[in-house]
Amino acid sequence: MKPEWKKSEKNFYLPRVKPEEIVIPRFKFFSVRGKGTPNDDRFAEYIGVLYSLSYAIKMSPKTGIAPDNYHDYSVYPLEGVWDIDEDAKKTFTGNLDKNTFVFNLMIRQPDFVTMDYADEIIKRTQKKKPHNLLDQVKFEIIDEGYCIQMLHLGSYDNEPESFQQMERFREDRQLKRKSCMHREIYLTDARKTSPEKLMTVLRFQVE
Repeated sequence: MKPEWKKSEKNFYLPRVKPEEIVIPRFKFFSVRGKGTPNDDRFAEYIGVLYSLSYAIKMSPKTGIAPDNYHDYSVYPLEGVWDIDEDAKKTFTGNLDKNTFVFNLMIRQPDFVTMDYADEIIKRTQKKKPHNLLDQVKFEIIDEGYCIQMLHLGSYDNEPESFQQMERFREDRQLKRKSCMHREIYLTDARKTSPEKLMTVLRFQVE
């Protein structure tokens, strides 16, 4: 039976609908950085590039290029680390302008994926499905460490309500945020899911 992250890694991907503390270990990712509103058509291209690489690895046995220790698995969900640009931080008054967003979108990869193999997959995908964003993709090992997270149900526009809960939880435990950045893990597809049924993991680092 192939590993299913929804079952075997519930603590990372299916948290409760109220804040909780968690330690996230090192994970491997394909990632690509960008700037601007997620409502822009260009945003979908970032996502498409990450999925093209992720499925190239998943389907690698069928193309004869499977890496050592390969095993079947479910592709991990899209994630994004979000912030605002430096100019926006200087004049920030509490109202977010989505055009000032900066992001690092990513999809986690199985442990058997090495740096060399990831580079090979990027090169092969560039030949098969050329895209200028492939030149910007990185293979990263990210160690989030100590975090607060919760499951947000509903529209992305209502996320501030969940973040307020997380901030109160943080203050009660006398923890400090490491930065203004936060991570979102998208468990549902916004193109196919009504806003009230969206499921998103919200997470930020603390110390």
